[in-house]
Amino acid sequence: MTELSTEPIRELLDSLYRVDSGRILATLIRLLGDFDLAEEAMHEAFAAALGSWPASGVPDKPRPWLISTARFKAIDSLRRRTRFDASQDELVRHIEAQMSSSDAFAEADAVEDDRLRLIFTCCHPSLAPEARIALTLREVCGLTTEEIAKAFLITPATLAQRIVRAKTKIREARIPYEVPTREELPQRLGAVLQVVYLVFNEGYSAAAGSEVSRAELTGEAIRLGRLLADLQPEPEVLGLLSLMLLQESRRAARISPTGDLILLENQDRSLWNREQIAEGVALVDNVLRSRFFGPYTLQAAIAAVHAVAKSVAETDWSQIVALYNQLVRVHPSPIVRLNRAVAIAMRDGPDAGLTLIDGVLEHGDLANYYLAHAARADMYRRLGRTDEARSSYKKALELTQQEPERQFLEERIRQLR
Repeated sequence: MTELSTEPIRELLDSLYRVDSGRILATLIRLLGDFDLAEEAMHEAFAAALGSWPASGVPDKPRPWLISTARFKAIDSLRRRTRFDASQDELVRHIEAQMSSSDAFAEADAVEDDRLRLIFTCCHPSLAPEARIALTLREVCGLTTEEIAKAFLITPATLAQRIVRAKTKIREARIPYEVPTREELPQRLGAVLQVVYLVFNEGYSAAAGSEVSRAELTGEAIRLGRLLADLQPEPEVLGLLSLMLLQESRRAARISPTGDLILLENQDRSLWNREQIAEGVALVDNVLRSRFFGPYTLQAAIAAVHAVAKSVAETDWSQIVALYNQLVRVHPSPIVRLNRAVAIAMRDGPDAGLTLIDGVLEHGDLANYYLAHAARADMYRRLGRTDEARSSYKKALELTQQEPERQFLEERIRQLR
């Protein structure tokens, strides 16, 4: 086998891992009943594919091949363990019985989706809130421990301990791997919606790396949002789906052909996805008419105002500020207050925005949030206060881990010279 014949297979497997590893892992967790065993088996299956596909050819259905291979790898691993631990023998028999069932890969219906089951398992109320989010981002979305730790502003070691404790709790408490009943669903939705939104945000604006967005994550979050909407079309479920569609509609216009970040005010709006905008606006309009909604719907309403405006100058900033005023009342987070300050600056001028941004930063919650310092720098720039603008841009540059954003901030600093 030559390197030339292996390289295309490696590229194919890299692509399959990026797009399908989450689904494969979710199915393996259902079949094997153990997070760590499933993850180990999946990696062994990808390694086996790299070893055999160059000679045997790529199977017609790569994902089922990987799942089947991973299950055999898991059984082999468990059989080796039974020599030292007889309790593993029962698990081996259970997995082998599943393998002889009529169709191990079939889903019962559209709702019985393995990744949806996995999300509800990871978001079980028996787990601590921070553990639910961390475990879902790790197991459902495939983010690394380092990426999640950065999002939580904690050390990777602390985050890893959090995930280990969550897996142990699921195993020892025998938390079921299933979508809850309709009676249980309302009380379980809040944590799930939060996780789906975090998945989308990581895809929409990656925490680190060379790319602004990760389409596989935003696409998966929207897919999960649709599944939740089919399962339980509550106002906030539809509001979240609307928000994600409206945000995703701008993806093609956010990056230049050379990979540079393009701000909303400079985007070519002809590149915005009008089908997603139409669906998102229709969803949020219906939810707003119900008068039973929360923060996701209000954020979707703000995104809808941007989506229907022909330009930044023609945007109804007064309506956006009014929506932010409502959002602050129901969800008074520092980031919401920061975004409200930016909207007020667009309506009333940079002086008004700077005063509010300074107030947000004085509380300390966003001291390490680069966008807060970038927003303050932009107010200084618009006011002609060059030295202060440069200092704030440099602070933002120190805090960001995403390469296109770093390039954007460096360019802003060069312009100020």
